[in-house]
Amino acid sequence: MSVSSASAPAPLAPDLFDRDGAIFMGSRRDPEGCRVGLFGVPYDGTTSFRPGTRFGPSAIREVSSGLETYDPQLDLDLDDLAFADLGAVAIPFGAPEPVLAAVGEATSAVLALGLRPLMLGGEHSISSGAVAAVAARHPDLALVQLDAHADLRQSWLGTSHSHACAMRRCLEVLPSGDLLQVAIRSGTREEFEELRRSDRLVGQGPGLSLQPERLQAELVAALAPLRGRPIYLTVDLDWFDPAVMPGTGTPEPGGYHWGHFAGLLEELRQHRLVAADVVELAPGLDPSGVSAVLAAKVTRSLLLLLGQGQ
Repeated sequence: MSVSSASAPAPLAPDLFDRDGAIFMGSRRDPEGCRVGLFGVPYDGTTSFRPGTRFGPSAIREVSSGLETYDPQLDLDLDDLAFADLGAVAIPFGAPEPVLAAVGEATSAVLALGLRPLMLGGEHSISSGAVAAVAARHPDLALVQLDAHADLRQSWLGTSHSHACAMRRCLEVLPSGDLLQVAIRSGTREEFEELRRSDRLVGQGPGLSLQPERLQAELVAALAPLRGRPIYLTVDLDWFDPAVMPGTGTPEPGGYHWGHFAGLLEELRQHRLVAADVVELAPGLDPSGVSAVLAAKVTRSLLLLLGQGQ
């Protein structure tokens, strides 16, 4: 069932979202008549290196007005899209489990409104809550991950819901089990053995970060069997190289640039993108503010792709 075909949109519970603060450019607060629902999750309770991703959603919103509404690559304009910025999920302070429950409830509420969810983090541990809610609506959902790290640990620093376990927890709530992990460049020996054994790893090898065409070609081939199926895209911003994305808690040299992401967008627009998230921006770690601008541009692109989808 398509998100846009929901027959009787439910009202949005007023206690689910905090609507104070900045709003993404061009968005509405009222979701009626919209196609996409944007919301933030300001949480970094399991951060294992440098904290600050709780400030990511507000930073993305604050700098978004510095971008044009028009995307010349996609030839799409936010001015032509009705989308709502629903605010920040009202989350409890502390342990991740109640946060994930709140994320799942909020995502389900966005879906019930007939909107396609776009979640801004926060740290990557929040993704499994959203993936579970979207998979409940779309049981054949496939997950595509852009990330520097494999995130396949069973537990890390005493919790199974660490951001280092994000994809392990997503696999547990993904009925199809179809996960593509794009150009991962960091992880344990055991994680990489699993990646290669499972054929989930798309793009790896020397010089790949200098060859956007090669990365796009590998993604085209990997996505081909998923044509027509619903896709959830999770973008951990540390996938980008620290040279262009220093504002993230766990930077990893050898990453990717906008040209790589642009190539992935060209392929993803041929597919059925039904939900997405953008996580791991820690704006305080980048005094220049460039990281927040890049994150806002990623967000704009995903809004446009979600808005044009079937």
